[in-house]
Amino acid sequence: MQKMPDIGTANYYHQAALEQGLPQEPSKCFDDDGRLKRTGTVWTASAHIITAVIGSGVLSLAWAIGQLGWVAGPAVMLLFSFVTYYTSALLGDCYRSGDPISGKRNYTYMDAVQANLNGFKVKVCGYLQYLNIVGVAIGYTIAASISMVAVKRSNCFHKNGDDSPCQVSNNPYMIIFAIVEILFSQIPDFDQIWWLSIVAAIMSFTYSAIGLSLGIVQVIKNGGIRGSLTGISIGTVSEMDKIWRSFQAFGDIAFAYSYSIILIEIQDTIKAPPPSEAKVMKKATLISVLTTTIFYMLCGCMGYAAFGDMAPGNLLTGFGFYNPYWLLDIANVAIVIHLVGAYQVYCQPLFAFVEQWAVRAWPKSRFVTAELEIPMPGDRSPYKFNLFRTTWRSTFVVATTVVSMLLPFFNDVAGLLGAVGFWPLTVYFPVEMYIVQKKVERWSTRWVCLQMLSLACLAITVAAAAGSIAGVVSDLKVYQPFKAR
Repeated sequence: MQKMPDIGTANYYHQAALEQGLPQEPSKCFDDDGRLKRTGTVWTASAHIITAVIGSGVLSLAWAIGQLGWVAGPAVMLLFSFVTYYTSALLGDCYRSGDPISGKRNYTYMDAVQANLNGFKVKVCGYLQYLNIVGVAIGYTIAASISMVAVKRSNCFHKNGDDSPCQVSNNPYMIIFAIVEILFSQIPDFDQIWWLSIVAAIMSFTYSAIGLSLGIVQVIKNGGIRGSLTGISIGTVSEMDKIWRSFQAFGDIAFAYSYSIILIEIQDTIKAPPPSEAKVMKKATLISVLTTTIFYMLCGCMGYAAFGDMAPGNLLTGFGFYNPYWLLDIANVAIVIHLVGAYQVYCQPLFAFVEQWAVRAWPKSRFVTAELEIPMPGDRSPYKFNLFRTTWRSTFVVATTVVSMLLPFFNDVAGLLGAVGFWPLTVYFPVEMYIVQKKVERWSTRWVCLQMLSLACLAITVAAAAGSIAGVVSDLKVYQPFKAR
């Protein structure tokens, strides 16, 4: 191994020259701001978004529609898809400050907030964004372990009968998932995981298509569509439970559409204009949200049509389906592979933030800044090993795994994460930044409409969070940590 100087990359020295005021021209390797040249396109951006959006949240949509019914369920899903697309378009316009072609680039969501809003809002946004990323990491660890356990249990049911207990602990599978994530988390930068996003996106389509197909088969087997216009009836659940579960359904649907917190980071992978990154990102967002909404409507509605009020919280692991067991195994393996990629897509911004902060705090520490070049087979570039990066990222994965072991409630955790992140990160900050960026006049028609949208989404967030917290509290009353289920 060859020892490199502190942070030892050409990118570092190029950036240092920029900071000293030396003129730099765009080159084959660098953009005009001194950073490595971006190569992303509308398709790679779409792959990143689909990887982030079509996640484990799709599996709870049949349950969510079951709480709301045939009228409100699809309507709420369409509402969230429209709001997500609209606010993502607003956020995309904030990637550059000033001119959309030559303005200063904001490399992260936090950079965009800092460029447009005041210091207090920046701090609040930072805490919310990174807390949400931690929550997503926990949620994905839980979901991945549930899918791995589902493979084990479906084989057990096939061998011993559907009435067999087949109790399996999630914890060993969470540890397996954590080991895999520790390895993949060593990929240094966001733009180097494009291939992982494409694989994950293919996997998301795979298990969604399997869930959809099994739902169609079940509807045919039932001889008709199940469910009702208003969802699960009072009597099956109490009146208060009906209210809480309906609120939680809002959170589950919000979680299924959540990706705004990494939108700017995805946009920062798109190659330099023309056309502007904002135009490319809007096209990628439209493709991705339209694709995911069609899948969500098909999977959620077909799952509810198949099982009605008995739709499970997780369509493929709640054993709404038992056969064909091999097809269920394929679907759950696809979920796990997808979540491996989705975990990285979400966590890369947090990894980068902590590492950049550490370099600023301890610029002379070789533990933080030194890199070693490790030769790779073939013609591939050498891997740059950094001890701080390896330690910090591994510690993060271990910590989120331990929390996941203590709170393995997929449905409630998904609803709570969706609720907490939806209004502030998907609606409020994009709206406020857009108002500043485009100088929208206070009390103008556009300003009033944007504020009304924000207030309406705040009300939805509060209701969804209340429903999800009620669900977590209910689960904790009977939950025994580290016990096989």
